[in-house]
Amino acid sequence: MIENVFGKCKRFAAALTVVFSMFAAQTMLFAGGSQAAKKGTRQEPVTILVAAAASLKNAYDMDIIPQFQAKYPWITVQGTYDSSGKLQTQIENGLEADVFMSAAVKQMDDLVSEGYIDGNAVDYLLQNKLVLIKPADTTTTVTGFSSIANAKTIAIGDPKSVPAGQYAEEALTKIGVWSNLPASSVSLGTNVTEVLSWVGNGSAEVGVVYATDAASSGNVAVIETLPEGILSAPVIYPVAPLKNAPNPGAAKMFVDFLESDEGLAVFQKYGFSEN
Repeated sequence: MIENVFGKCKRFAAALTVVFSMFAAQTMLFAGGSQAAKKGTRQEPVTILVAAAASLKNAYDMDIIPQFQAKYPWITVQGTYDSSGKLQTQIENGLEADVFMSAAVKQMDDLVSEGYIDGNAVDYLLQNKLVLIKPADTTTTVTGFSSIANAKTIAIGDPKSVPAGQYAEEALTKIGVWSNLPASSVSLGTNVTEVLSWVGNGSAEVGVVYATDAASSGNVAVIETLPEGILSAPVIYPVAPLKNAPNPGAAKMFVDFLESDEGLAVFQKYGFSEN
């Protein structure tokens, strides 16, 4: 009788062991599946459009965008580059950009006043400098901004839409030479990249661009950097997401990246300084 009871107890204990083993296995399977689900979680792919001044193209395409996409692989960044004035007009005409970064405060402030951008979201992030350039390995009688009128051909961004041209007009007016420039000798570029190209290929004897543009080309040489105090305000590059950005979350992440130490280090590599 005792042996029979003992045998039943052993069988009951064995049965419990099997049940507990099965429960543990199911628990582990569930936990493992949950972990796998977590590991397999994927962000929905998204593409953002960044409208940026032409002078930012090298920094963006070569470093900023690749680094950002490596960090956030589900976000694809497309850049469209032109003069800040043209980009402003495109945004006003319905360009579905997520982020705008201009080469001057005016275009950004205009879009803020028109309701396209929240003024509280604007970061006046970078500074640049204006330089007078000539084709590399050539000679010219122009020794600086004050003698620019000596050049037979002068390339400047169109002041109507190109911030670099607006800065050039202001600087040359302050120096007292703008009104002395023969109309026949001045070529107005649609953006600063075009001005750089004209000087680089020898189509213009001298030109006015940003220091970062001059540094990006081996085809030009700097004659003079515009001295401090001539412009009424520094050359500032503001950035902000648009109010009606198609992808506001990703747009903010991109702006945050630009403002980070990692992003600022890239801009400094290309000759910009933090504002």
